[in-house]
Amino acid sequence: GKPGLYLIISQGKNNLIVESLEDKKRVPVASLQNISAISDIAIYTQDEEVPLKQVFLTMFEKEKGGKAIDPKSDKKELLSYFSEVLPSFDEERVYPSNIKKVLLWYNLLVEVGFDFSSLKSEEVEESKEDIKVPVAESEPVKKVKKPKKA
Repeated sequence: GKPGLYLIISQGKNNLIVESLEDKKRVPVASLQNISAISDIAIYTQDEEVPLKQVFLTMFEKEKGGKAIDPKSDKKELLSYFSEVLPSFDEERVYPSNIKKVLLWYNLLVEVGFDFSSLKSEEVEESKEDIKVPVAESEPVKKVKKPKKA
């Protein structure tokens, strides 16, 4: 019921305290209300779903840290821009209104100085889980007798 981007400030027993990134107002969010973490949102492509944070990172690199196009641009311009960012996005399931929201959120994050490099480090951490690290074999540990006290 509260559109926009919020930062989770603290967690209570039955609610969260969040702060709006736009006006910095703090409000409680009851556990019954629906909230979606950016890390849980993905964009449909022809083959798979791409996490929104990956789309944001691509936009950040494309724009060299600056803002993206105006979310109020016409449909043709929105689709053209988004196809540069995510060429395989599913045009039947990703509507212009979705693209507008992604652009709005991205521009807001740029405006408040969000650290997009943190998305890269999250990506590295996630990929480390899939890597098997070889372990060097060591010689068996020899027990050493303690000298007796005189």
